[in-house]
Amino acid sequence: MAIITYREALNQALREEMRRDPRVFLMGEEVGLYQGAYKVSQGLLEEFGSKRVIDTPISEAGFTGVGIGAAMVGLRPIVEMMTFNFALVAIDQIVNQAAKILYMSGGQYNVPMVIRGPGGPAHQLAAQHSQSMESYFYHVPGLKIVRPGTPKDAKGLLKSAIRDDDPVIFIESELLYGTKGEVPDGDYTIPLGVGEIKREGRDVTIVAYSTMLLLALQTAEELEKEGISAEVVDPRTLRPLDTALIMESVKKTNRAIVMESGAGFAGIGSGIGAIISEQAFDYLDAPVERVTGANAPTPYAKNLERAKIPSKERLIAAVKKVLAV
Repeated sequence: MAIITYREALNQALREEMRRDPRVFLMGEEVGLYQGAYKVSQGLLEEFGSKRVIDTPISEAGFTGVGIGAAMVGLRPIVEMMTFNFALVAIDQIVNQAAKILYMSGGQYNVPMVIRGPGGPAHQLAAQHSQSMESYFYHVPGLKIVRPGTPKDAKGLLKSAIRDDDPVIFIESELLYGTKGEVPDGDYTIPLGVGEIKREGRDVTIVAYSTMLLLALQTAEELEKEGISAEVVDPRTLRPLDTALIMESVKKTNRAIVMESGAGFAGIGSGIGAIISEQAFDYLDAPVERVTGANAPTPYAKNLERAKIPSKERLIAAVKKVLAV
């Protein structure tokens, strides 16, 4: 297997799907001539031309609406948000149109489109560019939500998202674009709704995704030195959620922690924590803990930004709390 970056894995997925299916096209701000703000679309304009790699005006509502219309008549658009924070400008198109057209048309129109781009906190992007947007879309029936944490998952899940017949919110991470990992050669996909145990353990289950996944894995290594065996579960897709995998792990370890970079209240951690409590209560030896971002906008100052985002120290404290050590 080749070792490539998360960014390169996404680029491969786009390139391979555009070669496989002439209905697939990419559009967004600076995806063509500039090759993407984070260079995910590097080289695509050169290979596929300006009719399939389209630079748009700065109008997220406009080009998301174009994507929805194109999807309804049989094309498979990929709409890039320069940052997912900008999806707020297109929220009516996503929530009231893309997510609901299949239902409101009585099943006559699918919307097979992917809306992708980076989201979540990064390095000093401040309050308007650091939000973890998955919880906004998590509440909307009709949308599928993907947050990959490794290059292998990024490629396999993006290919599945492009082939899916429903609108998929595919949120990447600025902090992960440069990370490297093994990626299988050739065509492969990872089904939406199927999670993975990224690290086996016996004492506690940590559910984490995207950048929090890396933090959880690093923390698990440290905990191992203290004799604590943590199992790390990556749901990869938040909607549909691989509930069975999470339950299987919790029933084995009897303790659960959910990590997310969002602000916590009514967030992904709340949802997964509730599901664990409802479906595995009799197996729990301690209440479910959440490690989330602070309930505040993300500051620009480095020290305040660190205080806002979940840390290794906070995760270790949560693990020791559920283990009562």
